[in-house]
Amino acid sequence: MSQPQHLSSPLKITAQATTKNRLFKSAMSEQLGDKTFAPSAQLVNLYKVWANGGTGILITGNVMVDRTALGEPKNVVLDSASDVAPFKKWAQAGTQNNTQLWMQLNHPGKQTPKFLSPVPVAPSAVPLSKALQSGFNTPRALEENEILAIVECFAVAAEKAQQAGFTGVQIHGAHGYLVSQFLSPHHNRRDDKWGGSLENRMRFVREIYRAIRTRVGNEFPIGIKLNSADFQKGGFSEDDSIEVMKTLEQDGINLLEISGGNYENPSMMGAKVKKSTVAREAYFLDYAEKAKQVLSIPLVVTGGFRSSHAMESALTSQATDMIGVARPLAVVPDLANKLLADSSYTIALKPLTTGVKSLDFMAMLNITWYEQQLKLIGQGKSPKPNMSAWTSVLRTFAGMGRAAFKKRRA
Repeated sequence: MSQPQHLSSPLKITAQATTKNRLFKSAMSEQLGDKTFAPSAQLVNLYKVWANGGTGILITGNVMVDRTALGEPKNVVLDSASDVAPFKKWAQAGTQNNTQLWMQLNHPGKQTPKFLSPVPVAPSAVPLSKALQSGFNTPRALEENEILAIVECFAVAAEKAQQAGFTGVQIHGAHGYLVSQFLSPHHNRRDDKWGGSLENRMRFVREIYRAIRTRVGNEFPIGIKLNSADFQKGGFSEDDSIEVMKTLEQDGINLLEISGGNYENPSMMGAKVKKSTVAREAYFLDYAEKAKQVLSIPLVVTGGFRSSHAMESALTSQATDMIGVARPLAVVPDLANKLLADSSYTIALKPLTTGVKSLDFMAMLNITWYEQQLKLIGQGKSPKPNMSAWTSVLRTFAGMGRAAFKKRRA
């Protein structure tokens, strides 16, 4: 078996941080926080398994920076009230085998379900689309003092992550969460310095970056996950995205991960994929090639990669610097070791459906099936790639009771 050369090569992120290979575990919501919003023993064990599976950088599932603003019931939260001790155990597990472990920091904004937030906040009082309004309340527009307080929450969380032993942080600026909401002219209709022009709309994320950098120093890696576009009328565009990336690079950010879409248009999940995209496997590779022309910091493309060949090809063409994978690692936790050992290795993920679309949607099958795999790994068991969709749906409803019928995410 031949080994892929580019995939196994190291990459320098900062003067003091180098990843051992080009494989990057993108964030997945694990739903393994405990009752105090701390990382559970299962979550710690999951990342120990992944760290020993060979991936260069592991990005955690979204850690909320404020326990009063949750995106999902079992989120992990790292804020001023958090005890750092359980996070140290998580960091120790996830940095084994010379692995980089970065914490993804997030605030949901209005993408928080009704049963968690009766009055969510957002840049403007713009509701989600009609299809989602039964599960999500119309938000209240943030006051400026509240915006500044949220910026401080990101900084506090980053500083605590560094103290706990995480080797970097990633700002979640994609998929329609609060940072993404500020960037979008559809969701952000403010007429003060936080809205209107692109310069104003990107002020929030720039202030978050600056506040974090002040707390963690110049050598601690800070990345961001950013949409290539929202793919909705009047939303965040590719041109906007390029300008934001260029500005953040000038500010000093160390790594950019490209994704796209939001709850209203979930392109990050492979919705409405073009034939040309299927051929290259990656959802956002064409956009990444445009971004690479104007950026010099490392770029990650996540979404769609399934084979060593396609990954190696993307790196060889210099369309991206790292390969982001997520769901495949839920069924093959040592996927990196397999990809690095065999240039012909391929993984296929089976389509998930009960045959009843409304039931699949209600159970959030394309999310909960993978969360159940993560739970198995965290329990010290092997994932079950052949678990039926019906088994997953029944487990979802049995595990959540009446709350199973409440919309948690799109």
